[in-house]
Amino acid sequence: MSYRSSTGAFALAAALVLTIGAARAADGPQYPDWKGAWARFVVPGLGGQPSFDQTKPWGRGQQAPLTAEYQKVLEDSIADQAQGGEGNYIDHARCLAAGMPLMMIAFRPLEFVVTPDTTYILIGSEDHYRRIFTDGRDWPEEIEPTYAGYSIGKWTDEDGDGRYDMLEVETRGFKGRRAYDATGLPLHYDNQSVFKERIHLDKADSNLMHDEITVIDHALTRPWTVDKKYVRSRDRNRQWPEFICENNSQIFVGDEHYFLSADGLLMPTRRDQPPPDPRYFKQTGK
Repeated sequence: MSYRSSTGAFALAAALVLTIGAARAADGPQYPDWKGAWARFVVPGLGGQPSFDQTKPWGRGQQAPLTAEYQKVLEDSIADQAQGGEGNYIDHARCLAAGMPLMMIAFRPLEFVVTPDTTYILIGSEDHYRRIFTDGRDWPEEIEPTYAGYSIGKWTDEDGDGRYDMLEVETRGFKGRRAYDATGLPLHYDNQSVFKERIHLDKADSNLMHDEITVIDHALTRPWTVDKKYVRSRDRNRQWPEFICENNSQIFVGDEHYFLSADGLLMPTRRDQPPPDPRYFKQTGK
């Protein structure tokens, strides 16, 4: 009798395991492990500010396929910065969000939070996060423009092992002005950019992530694709630095850009720059 009871209990346990396994299989593939802090991959020897294409220097060194009109925007931006201005990067100096694609440059480590309906990319700067919808929705009839844009993604199991390993994303619906890097390398001012991404772990190194970004933009003569890479730290005690645009010494009056000195006085940023118009202030006679 004892033997039959044990056999019955074993059979019941085996049936439960099979049932749970079948239920999990019916739920579809499992999501990848993207936990941790993902820092920008630094190509040795390049140094300086980070760039959109990590394998090339920023600015002109990116060799972006710009139209003649927008190559001039870049040249004018670089020339203005050489004189102390901000050029086409001026909105970032105003503490406005950088938006896509600069927000994915990883000035500070990125954190990916994966859920079945939405994948969040936490950034912790003027750009706080990206929200990538993976719930099967279609594009809305109208998109409220944002610097980050509106992103729809789809998970795929590329190697057929029952686990998702690729997140394909399309992002559109922007406002700007936006730039690729701090030289002011420009996107078109019409804000009709479309970004297509393939985000996945490296097949040989699970602590290396690829974000293959293709930019479709009217400032380009053709689509521009780069493979951005991030390196993972799994340190559980890692500090997540916070950046808030405070103590900003950049002062903007109309189209003019000034600087606040250490003693609290307004300073020019360019040689022979005119002072602000004081017409609305009471003038004190000398």
